Amino acid sequence: MSFLVWLSLGPLMPFIQEALGLSDQQAKVLLILNVALTIPARVVVGMLVDKYGPRIMYCTILVLGGLISIGFAWADGYEELALMRFLSGFIGAGFVVGIRMIGEWYPARQTGIAQGVYGGWGNFGSAGAAITLPVIALNFGGDDGWRVALTAASIAAIAYGLFYFRSVTDTPKGSTYFKPKKTGAMEITSKGDLVLYILMNIPLYLALGVLIWKLSPAQMGLISDSATYAIYAVLLITYLFQLWKIWQVNAHILTKPVPKLHRYKFKQVAILDWAYLVTFGTELAIVSMLAMFYVEWFELGGYLPVSQSDSAPWWWLAQ
Repeated sequence: MSFLVWLSLGPLMPFIQEALGLSDQQAKVLLILNVALTIPARVVVGMLVDKYGPRIMYCTILVLGGLISIGFAWADGYEELALMRFLSGFIGAGFVVGIRMIGEWYPARQTGIAQGVYGGWGNFGSAGAAITLPVIALNFGGDDGWRVALTAASIAAIAYGLFYFRSVTDTPKGSTYFKPKKTGAMEITSKGDLVLYILMNIPLYLALGVLIWKLSPAQMGLISDSATYAIYAVLLITYLFQLWKIWQVNAHILTKPVPKLHRYKFKQVAILDWAYLVTFGTELAIVSMLAMFYVEWFELGGYLPVSQSDSAPWWWLAQ
């Protein structure tokens, strides 16, 4: 349900662009904004799920994400669309919640297949969006069909979030949900790994900085110079705050080394990060841009029904 709402923008973008008369550049920026907040949100949600547990966090993500998505569906101005889509990107962080929950519910020897089933159903959400939402957009609401489709998906996510809250527990009965003593950063076990951890945080903020530059007057002009510099300042302050949290959690290793028995190599985390970047990162790019690519490459158009009488589900394919 989280991926259904989060990745619904890709298959619906041709409808949105035609209905609102957006330029190709404006449409592509919305697609980028759709995933931008997910980058830091997954880190933040990971910290929060360790503290508050999967039950509360998944419910919160589905309900808030659904409400923000409804706000996007009924926005009129491009600035409103951009803001709502940027904020709704945090629903993609729901994946992190399930990772922790599976670790609580399944023994170590079965976590691989459990993660596979969980991740597979998550990705099926994006396929479900591509299969169902365009049909809804074509057959209900006329020019506003895309709004109806996105609203329907959002309401379903909200309803399931409430159902989830009432139906699950963070751990099996009798188990204890262990919370970290310190939150805000990972625990590192050597000085060299501490330096690597600090460096690994930089690309996250650089990616967001490039996005802001793309929206600045020097490029698209969607935000003012003052807003651009203000956001740059916020990113810098946030990074410095992250450095402070890393130091707060790990400063002790400089004076009291971690015993070798309890050490791990942070480079294994870094290697995993890059593997996820080139796999899931590629998938996100393709899922987000595929519908627009087909429209441009095959010179498609005319998705919106010309009247309410044009109600055959796939009439437009015959065109």
